Amino acid sequence: MDNDDMPDQASNPLPATHFSIEKIYLKDVSFESPKSPEVFRSQWKPEIHLELNNSSQKIQDDLFEVVLSITVTAKNLDAEKALAVAFVVELKQAGIFVIRSAPPQQLQLLIGSYCPTILYPYAREAVSYLVSQGGFPQLLLAPVNFDALFADAMRNKQQQTPPQLKQ
Repeated sequence: MDNDDMPDQASNPLPATHFSIEKIYLKDVSFESPKSPEVFRSQWKPEIHLELNNSSQKIQDDLFEVVLSITVTAKNLDAEKALAVAFVVELKQAGIFVIRSAPPQQLQLLIGSYCPTILYPYAREAVSYLVSQGGFPQLLLAPVNFDALFADAMRNKQQQTPPQLKQ
């Protein structure tokens, strides 16, 4: 292939992707301790269950809101030696992001993995604060690999998509 056959990159440049954070905020939060004050009389050896979810919406052309939803449920043995809910924390940590000139696959990756990775430390801190303010020992959530979760979700989505019929 000669240089004459090469596309002229100067006359047809690809725009660079722009990414920036506009705002990070707590959108919704709830803390419940349905068995208090009895829960404080038992030895504290909880079972912790964590649920993560994220969603997004396009606000304007290059403006997106991404919401990381977290539910943490702690169960502990009560006086009757039965597992009982000690507390439930539900929160939605959100952010507004500017994403410009991103190809569709890159946009999906930014919204589905990169933005939740940015939001998670804020959500983690909020969970820790709420749990300690609820009278329980500090809870530090483990780090989360959102890249792996996103890749799994994409693989599952591909497996569930019916094959296209060839005509």
